[in-house]
Formats: sequence, C-alpha cells, structure tokens
Amino acid sequence: MAIRPYWKGYLKLSLVTCPVQMMPATSENEKVRFHTLNRATQNRVVSHYVDAVTGKDVKDEDEVKAYQRGENEYVLLEDEELENVALESTKTIDIEVFTPRNTVEWIWLDTPYYLSPDDPVGQEAFSVIRDAMAAEDMVGISRLVIARRERAVMLEPRGKGIVLWTLRYGDEVRGAESYFERVDDQPPDSQMMPLVQQLIRKQTQHWNPKMVSDPVQDRLLELIEAKKKQMKKPVKAKSKGREKAEPAPSNVINIMEALRKSVDAENRSDRH
Repeated sequence: MAIRPYWKGYLKLSLVTCPVQMMPATSENEKVRFHTLNRATQNRVVSHYVDAVTGKDVKDEDEVKAYQRGENEYVLLEDEELENVALESTKTIDIEVFTPRNTVEWIWLDTPYYLSPDDPVGQEAFSVIRDAMAAEDMVGISRLVIARRERAVMLEPRGKGIVLWTLRYGDEVRGAESYFERVDDQPPDSQMMPLVQQLIRKQTQHWNPKMVSDPVQDRLLELIEAKKKQMKKPVKAKSKGREKAEPAPSNVINIMEALRKSVDAENRSDRH
C-alpha cells in the first residue's frame, strides 16, 4: 500500500520553482501500542474534555484556544485568527539563505523528512538545486508551516533527494557550558590514553541499525503471544540475566588497573 505524502507544496529558489512532496523519514508504527480498557467490561476507555469548574462535558464547538495572562484571566484566540498568523510558508519552501553544513550543530536538528519531486516536469529544477547545494557543501535555511506551527527548516542534499530537518528555535536550545562547568579540563593521564584507545579500536565496528534495536519490543511481543495462547501460568518478560540487581560500582577504583584488565580480557578473547 502506497504511503500518502505528509505534505505537498513547492520548493522555491529565486525564480526557480518545482512541486515537491514530503514524507517522514522516521516511523514509530512498528512499536507495540496499547489501549486502555475498563477491566470490568473490557470496553475501551475514551478521553474527553470536561469543564474544570462545573465538571460537565465540553462540546467540540465550544472548545477554544486561550493564552493565560493572569490568574483566571485569558485571551481567547479563534481558529481563524491563528490560521492567519504567519501562514505565508504553508505551501512554499522558499530558501532564504544558505550556510555551510558543518556550521549547523546536531543539537539544532529536530525531526527529519524526505523531500522529493512531486511532478516529472519539476525534476530538473529539483535536481539542480540539490546538486548545487551538494557541490558547495551548503544547506538551505527556510520556513515551513507544519501542523499549524511555522518551523525553521534546513534542507540538506542527500543522494538523489533532499532531507528536510525541522530546526529548534533559539530559546529551545540550552547552552552546554553550565552543565559541563564542573568537568575537569585537565589533560588525561598519558599512560591511560593508549589503553583506552586500544579498547576503542578493538570494539570498533561499522554502523549497523541492529546496534540500536529495541529488545523491549521483542519481549513485549513474546509476552503478548503467550497471552494470546492463554497459557495457564503468566509469562514474564525475559530479563536476559538481569534478575538480580547489579551492585552499584564503588567510586574508589584504580582506573589504570581496570583498563589493563579490560585490555587483557580483549586480548584473551582474540586468541580464542
């Protein structure tokens, strides 16, 4: 079954325009999802809004967005008013500026989407924008309305397509200095460095998606399958040898000795 595009519109650079479509680059559809049921009736539980004072249900047409400006004092905003605020970027990704790719740090990147041509006629325009950015090692910065919220976005050429990243705003990114200020900035022990580097080299592998597989999902599926078979005894999710809590490591350790033992263990495993 074909996946429907998340968004359709136009990619624009000066006088060059082409129709494009956008698809989420990640998905959580494969995750195990649960519903909440009434244990007594086995019926699903539904959520709805109630008035915080009267306790009565609120009809859909009576729901309205509001900004709190004081205690029990709100400014009401109608849907039409919200839709008219900064919606010029609803259907067009107009590249406003370019910047070197290596100047945009990872912490600014939020959610990735795949951007591709939506019309054979526009493929040439799409390709020339993509390839020109790649040749200059640049990314484009623009704006786009997603889910009624205008987002800053970054367009990064990737293979035959473009990856569009939504970007976090400046007030959403915290500076790292205050969090790392207590970290000792003294250079590490010169005898320890070669040992750690040796461990890193021995444990280095090429990237594989299996490195970030989710074992909890597998155990949940096993548990659900066992429940479906109506086993007499309840099946507990496998803990893979973690039945006993591991003792907390002592803070007083000989780091050099621990590193030597680690390297020795790696060397022994290589010989077997």
